[in-house]
Order: sequence, then structure tokens, then C-alpha cells
Amino acid sequence: MARVVIIGAGLTGISTAYHLEKNGFFDYKIFEKEAQIGGLCKSVQQDGFTFDYTGHLLHINDNYFQDLIKNIVNLDNFNLIARKSFVYSHEKYTPYPYQTNLYGLPTNVIEDCICGFVDRKKYNLSRNNKSKNTYSYYQWVLQNFGSGFGKHFFFPYQQKIFSYDARKLSSTWTGRFVPKTSLRNLIKGSVEENQDTVGYNSKFFYPKKGGIYYLIKKFAQQLLNPIQTNFCIKTIDSVNKILIFDNGHTEKYDILINTGPLDNLLNSIKDTHKLQALKNTSSKLLCNSVVNFNLGVFSEKTYDKHWIYYPENIYPFYRTGFFHNYSENMAPKGCSNMYGEFSYLKKSKNFINNKLELCLKESKKLLEINDKEILTEKILHIKHAYVIYDMWREKNITKIHNTLKLENIHSIGRYGQWKYSSMQEAVLDGKQVVEKLITNNFAQEIRYWKISHDKIIKDQNLIK
Repeated sequence: MARVVIIGAGLTGISTAYHLEKNGFFDYKIFEKEAQIGGLCKSVQQDGFTFDYTGHLLHINDNYFQDLIKNIVNLDNFNLIARKSFVYSHEKYTPYPYQTNLYGLPTNVIEDCICGFVDRKKYNLSRNNKSKNTYSYYQWVLQNFGSGFGKHFFFPYQQKIFSYDARKLSSTWTGRFVPKTSLRNLIKGSVEENQDTVGYNSKFFYPKKGGIYYLIKKFAQQLLNPIQTNFCIKTIDSVNKILIFDNGHTEKYDILINTGPLDNLLNSIKDTHKLQALKNTSSKLLCNSVVNFNLGVFSEKTYDKHWIYYPENIYPFYRTGFFHNYSENMAPKGCSNMYGEFSYLKKSKNFINNKLELCLKESKKLLEINDKEILTEKILHIKHAYVIYDMWREKNITKIHNTLKLENIHSIGRYGQWKYSSMQEAVLDGKQVVEKLITNNFAQEIRYWKISHDKIIKDQNLIK
């Protein structure tokens, strides 16, 4: 038995374990269902190329997180990169974000966007507070950017990335992820090329070697307790507080911290009258899936961009990017490392395979990649990708978490909380849950575990 059990050894789970140990608490166990730790923060090597599970970039704007990263991974081992991202539409590359960079687009598109922005006040949400779509993403775009921006970028792009109707999406996820604009910036970005960089990802850090998995490995190396892999949860007996794994192992706990997908957690809970209603909500938690296709290319062509967004439906993928521009070690010398993504929601295997074939064909055509130049191909399937912020989630997600907490189950992180977040937030989520537990549950135990610290280390043969 462990006082605390952590499900999942992705960045949030490892951060939780790290902060428990940092506070002198070692009566915990951490279980990972896969053979390799990291969750989606992983990298794979193939034929001299390194591919991440889509783009994982490190954005830092929190002082604690910055100091933590410096101490654990040493930022000298990372490249600090100024973003070179673009939107490709009407056969033109315009710098991201679209709402400040219209220069070079057709006149009618610029006219639609400027006129729509000027007229946006007629969509004021306060005047429509009885509407069913009062807080929808669709209405939010109309109010903040106008119909032109919605038509030419926001609506088609979000449909592609979420595979979900923008009218049914909530706007609460937007926050720092969607930069605002002004009439002055809009006009300036329409008459001249705008080099200004705005948004949370205007600069980012990326490991010089090993892909984003380098970050996971350095974090995991800080832990004294082992991470147990190939332990997939089969059943959670929340009454008796027992975990049953599909390999036959059972583990009692006092407090459970889940960092895996919330729907999986709810489906694993053993039927009880108390939690049956909660268990039945799992099918209403919506999340799309993503296919991440990767190509290792031997070519003299120079792909000088970091990533590109594609709002138009003539392109089946919503984004492509180039890992070798994050770090030269992501591809052999003289080669390029390209990735692309498309999403789907509840589609057949046949649909997915046909869409993948089309994406490969169209991306190679657009980026002028010849089949003879392709040295390797790696397809990565991500079952849980983007959480869908629909109206049902907005009304019920807090109730779900509060009910779980009454059973001493804390579900945290991107998929545990069922939210859209960054790697920084994943680490801070682990820190915050530990702080709450120490304040409310472990204050009297910390002294004992600090005294026992050296003994635990010796028992694990981690020091001599």
C-alpha cells in the first residue's frame, strides 16, 4: 500500500512525484500504463531522425517554473527560438497571427476582415445574453474579430483542428491562446509586412538534442522512488480504495492522483450507487484524435519555417512543421524533418486511412517533396488529442472534479482536468496538488518522512 498513488508518468505525473519528494514525502507510488514514460511528451528515433508526438514547445512565463527548469535541465541545453510561423491561404504565406498580418492577401479578403472588425460591436454578447450561444466560440469570434476574420480564418481553422462545430464550442479555452488585435494594428498589418511577434508562443525553448523527450528524462532522473511501467488500470474500487491493474497487481491507496484521461478514469471506477451517475458522464466528455504523419527527407530545399497553419478546406491537414528548424540534431546533415497533422472525431478506420493517404499526397505536393527524396516515414496515432470545450463540459466539469475529490481522487493535468494547457501548466498542476495535500492531509507526516529520507534512499540503492 502507498499513502498516495499517481496514475500516469507524463509530465504532470512526474511533476507531482517530484514535488512530493521535494517536500520530503515518499510514501507514494507512480504507475504508467505504457512501457515508456512521458505520455505524449515523447520522441521517437528512426533512421537517424527524431520525431516528437506533434509539436511540443516549451513556453516559460512563470518565475517558479523558469527557476525549476534552470535547475533540472539547464537552459544551456535548449535553443531559445524566435517563432517563424505562418498561415497559408489563397496561395500566400502570411505571418502568424492572421489577425495582425493581412498583407499580401487578396483585396476582398482584407476588405472583409477590416469591415467586419469595424462592425463587430453589433455582436456584443451583453445584448444577447439570453441566446443559447451567448458564450460560444462562434459568438466570441464575431464580437472580438468580426465576421470577416471568422469566415477566412477562425471558423474553418477551428473546424479542422477540433473536428467540431464552432457554434457548439465554448470560448473559455481561448484565453492567451488567441492573440487580440486592434484597428491600428490591423490596418498597419494590411499595408505592410508586419514583423512584430505577439502571442504566448512568440519565443520558445527546445532541447538541442533528443527531442522533447529530453525534458521528461531529466525530470524523471530527479526522482528517488521508481516509476513502474506497463501498469494499466483495469478497475478502481473507490469504496475500498483499491486499484486493480490488468497485469493482476492490486494496490491500496488513501489518496489517488490521476493524470491520465478523465474519461478513462471514470470508466474504470467500479460501479457504486454513489458514483454511478458520475461514471455515466464519461461518454459525454468529448475529445478528438490526431494522426501525426512524419517524413524524413533528403533534399537540398530549405524549409525555413517552424510551422504553418492551413485554414482552407482544400488542404486536408491543419498544420505542418519542421523539427530540424527547432534543432539541427533532429535530422541527419543535409536532411529535413517534416511533420503534419489532421484530426478526427469518432471516425472509422477506413476513413482515417484514406484521410492519411490524402494528407501525405497533398503535403508532399504542396511542399515539393519527391517520393525518391523520402528516407523514412513515421505515423503516430494520438487517441486523446484536443479536449472539446462544448457547452456540456462547461456546465459539468467542475461538478465531476468536486465529486471525485470527495472520494479522495484528484484528477489533474491536461487530460485529467480535461482542459487545453501547456507543458508549463502541466508541471505547475503537479506542484499545486501537492501543496494542497500537504496543507490538508500530510502536515503531520512530513517530519517523519524527512527523518526517513536517507533510509529510503539507501533501501533503493540510489546512494552508497
